[in-house]
Amino acid sequence: MQDDNISKIDINDQKIIDNKELSLLEALIPVVILMSLLAYNIFFVEGQEWFGTYTNHIILLIGGLVAAGVGLFNKVSVTLMLKEIWENLKSVFVPIMILFLVGALAGTWLVSGIIPAMVYYGLQVLNPAIFLPASVIIAAIISIATGSSWTTSATVGIALIGIGSALGIAPGMIAGAVISGAYFGDKMSPLSDTTNLAPAMAGTDLFTHIRYMTFTTVPTLIVTLIVFSILSTTIDTSGTTDISGLLASIKNTFNITPLLFIVPGVVIGLILLKTKPLIALFTGIILAAVFAFIFQPNILDSLADSKISAIITSILTDTNIATDNQKLNKLFSSGGMNGMLWTIFLICCAMVFGGIMDAIGALSRITKELLKIATSVFGLFTSTVISCLGLNAIASDQYLAIVIPGKMFKKAYKDRGLAPENLSRTLEDSGTVTSVLIPWNTCGAYQSGVLGVSVADYFIYAIFNWLSPITTLLFAAFSIKIRQIISK
Repeated sequence: MQDDNISKIDINDQKIIDNKELSLLEALIPVVILMSLLAYNIFFVEGQEWFGTYTNHIILLIGGLVAAGVGLFNKVSVTLMLKEIWENLKSVFVPIMILFLVGALAGTWLVSGIIPAMVYYGLQVLNPAIFLPASVIIAAIISIATGSSWTTSATVGIALIGIGSALGIAPGMIAGAVISGAYFGDKMSPLSDTTNLAPAMAGTDLFTHIRYMTFTTVPTLIVTLIVFSILSTTIDTSGTTDISGLLASIKNTFNITPLLFIVPGVVIGLILLKTKPLIALFTGIILAAVFAFIFQPNILDSLADSKISAIITSILTDTNIATDNQKLNKLFSSGGMNGMLWTIFLICCAMVFGGIMDAIGALSRITKELLKIATSVFGLFTSTVISCLGLNAIASDQYLAIVIPGKMFKKAYKDRGLAPENLSRTLEDSGTVTSVLIPWNTCGAYQSGVLGVSVADYFIYAIFNWLSPITTLLFAAFSIKIRQIISK
């Protein structure tokens, strides 16, 4: 899902650091402190952040310092800890570059009229009665085609947030629908890096893995669509009565033409042709800048002294385009690259914490303890799910949430006569899709930053994501589609 990273993942080079001197209690100390501080901040310090905007960042660094103290007590060298931090930071270099480009993309697509055009035509096509389930399906189709939930959110996701907001639908609902569809498509696409990584870790092939995932994934998507369809009937949209006014405001402010869709069409086309995401997004930015000169010269003149300055401003920092409708004024704004800094800093802090936890052997120690409680087939599946969820929260990286449990549990599944696709499916059902539910995980931070909706706001509506691990455990509990190893 973190596009282009699969090329950076050498399966054989993924080392899990073991520290026999570290006790379980010591391994849990940084986790308990981190979770306690985060929980205290969420529930008791509302509206008066300890460290301003960057409270969660500081808390992650405090957790890292505690983990480092535990490591020093157990004679883990500072050099090793710094090395693991560096390896973690290197692993998110491409996602960080993507985030910067997404910020620039949002700014240029705004001033060029691409996002307003998406909203303009979308308002006429997407009826509020079907908007949420339609958003799930649209996001799923794009994600299957591109193999990337990240790209899906950065393109159609942004447009759907704009359209839905104009209709008066809560942004958290829209983001939940987009993320649900995007992660379904990402999970089922052979182009996705995590869909390739999970079977590689478990010891099965890609298409066996995808076929076996359909047993849990399709029912989960159906339930998701049913819930969103029911939710749609309960929404009291404010946009249904004033769509004509919104359309007029957009038309009066921007030069709206179907030709603007050439740019997102080119970007999606490049991704379908397996062009590197960085190149595809950069192309989208350049084309949008050209289209801004052609189609929106008046907008550029209103934003800065020169058209070039207006384009540069839209790429780097805040851009606000005023219309005669207050709702649209809030919608037609962008933070550019600068708007992505909070998210990027959060990812870096999370990588520091995760790197130190890995270096001191805490991740390995916690996972091994989970293996000990796997006394039954259901217990084994439960331990895998808990391990994936825990690593998404502790290591803040979905790849580690697949790699570490995949390596740790592979032999246990084989010893119980379970086919490796059981493990690969469980890794995806609980590792891949839940990463977006953790605010400081790279995926949660990315989706929140791109869609402009906090994890807390979309969490309950990301139905597919939190329902997936529940579904896989229900299948395990009732022995549904639990494939045994076939003796040759």
